[in-house]
Amino acid sequence: MLNAIDKKILAEVADLHEIPHGAYNIRKNGEKAGRNTTANIDIVTKQDKPGIDIIVKPGTKGESVHIPVILSEGIDDLVYNTFEIGADSDVLIVAGCGIHNPGSKKAQHDGVHEFFVRKGAKMKYVEKHYGEGDGSGERILNPKTIIEVEEGGVAELEMVQIRGVDQTKRDTEVRLHKNARLIVMERLLTTTNQNAESDITVELIGEDAAAQIISRSVAQDHSTQVFHLNMRGYAQCRGHIQCDSIIMDQAKVSSIPEISAFHSDAQLIHEAAIGRIANDQLIKLMTLGLTEKEAEDMILQGFLA
Repeated sequence: MLNAIDKKILAEVADLHEIPHGAYNIRKNGEKAGRNTTANIDIVTKQDKPGIDIIVKPGTKGESVHIPVILSEGIDDLVYNTFEIGADSDVLIVAGCGIHNPGSKKAQHDGVHEFFVRKGAKMKYVEKHYGEGDGSGERILNPKTIIEVEEGGVAELEMVQIRGVDQTKRDTEVRLHKNARLIVMERLLTTTNQNAESDITVELIGEDAAAQIISRSVAQDHSTQVFHLNMRGYAQCRGHIQCDSIIMDQAKVSSIPEISAFHSDAQLIHEAAIGRIANDQLIKLMTLGLTEKEAEDMILQGFLA
C-alpha cells in the first residue's frame, strides 16, 4: 500500500501521480509493492539474487515500463535488473529512485541495471534520483548501468539527480556495435556537504557507431563533484563529450574527460568548462525586476533543464 509520502516520491522520480498504465514494477523498502505486465512486456522475479528481468518482445512499439524504487526507512537495498529490448522495438523505460529518510540511520540503494538493446531497437531510459527527510541519516544512491547496443540500435539516456542525495557513485558502461547510436544527457545538482561522482565509459567498437554525452551540473555550498567521462573509438566512428559545470560558494568540481582512438578513422571530441554564473546574466534579469536570488534560481533552472 502506498502512502502520501510514497506518492510524493513517485511524482518526483517518475512523474507518476497514479498507478501507471502498461508495464510497471514498484519496489518499496526492498519488497515488491506492485507489478503489471502486458502482452508485449514481461517482468519476472530473479531466482538467484534480488531483482527482476524485463523482457520486451521484438517489434514492440510505443509502450513504456516504469520501475521506480522507494526507500522510506533507514535500510540498505541492493537490486539487479536485466533488460532485454527485442529487435526493432521502440520503448520508454522510467527507473527513478527516491529516498525519504526521517531517521538517524543511513538509507542506501544500489542498483545494477544491465541492458541488451537488440538489432534495430530504440530505447529511451530515464533515471531520476531524489532525496528528502529531516533526519540526520545519509541518503545514498549508487547506480551501475551496463548497456550493449547491437547493430543499428539506439540508446538514449536521461540521468538526473534532482536534489537531496548526500552521496552518489554513478557508474555507466556502454558498448556500441555497427551503426549503433548513444545519446546521454546527465544533469546533477549537489548542495550542503553532498558528494557526487560520475564515471561514464563508452566504447565504439562497430563501424559508423556514434555517441554524444552532455553533462551539466551545479555545485553549491560545500559540495563536491567529480566527473570521469571516457570515450574510446575502435573503428570508423564519431564521438562527442561536452561537460559543463557551474560552481558556487565553497564547492569543488573536477571534470576529467578522456578520449582514446584505436583506429585512424575515429573522430572524437571533448569539451569541458567550469565557471560561475556570469554577472551580465544576473544583471540583465535583475533589470527586469527580479531579485538577485530569483535571477540566480532562474539561470540555474534553465541550465539544468
